[in-house]
This record gives sequence, structure tokens and C-alpha cells, in this order.
Amino acid sequence: MSKERYLTVPELARILGVSRVTVYNWVKKGTIPAARAGRNYIITDETLNEIFGGSLTVDKKRQIAAAVRRTVQEYGEILKRLSQE
Repeated sequence: MSKERYLTVPELARILGVSRVTVYNWVKKGTIPAARAGRNYIITDETLNEIFGGSLTVDKKRQIAAAVRRTVQEYGEILKRLSQE
């Protein structure tokens, strides 16, 4: 008997630190595989492992680098102050 765990879109959004709408868009585009359960989408914990543990493509590395640059530009001063505490 498999003890596979399922996540809802809001749960995955909370884990990833993004909005529910973003996760819904990813699901609809097929970026994140999900199954329908009634009116809701469910994501397996295996998919979550792939998101966090999978190898990064060149495109994903670029997206991460761009996100880091934006964060540093926007919150750089705050990050410096926090690192001094």
C-alpha cells in the first residue's frame, strides 16, 4: 500500500513562496503536473521532490539568477541590515 501524499495548490504555493494564481498558471501550462480531484488540483509529493531535487536546466538557472538579481536590487539595503544583526 502506497503512502503517497498529495498537496493542494494553496499548500504548494505556501511551500514555494508564491501566490496560488502563479501555481494555478503553472499547472494549466503543464509546468507542474497535477491531477484533478473534483474541482481542485492535487500535486503528488513525488512532484514536489522533482521540483526541489531535480536537476536544473540552463533556463531554470537563468530564471533563478534573474530572481536573485531582482531581489537584491529591490531589497539589497534591507538584506545588508539583516546580515548585521
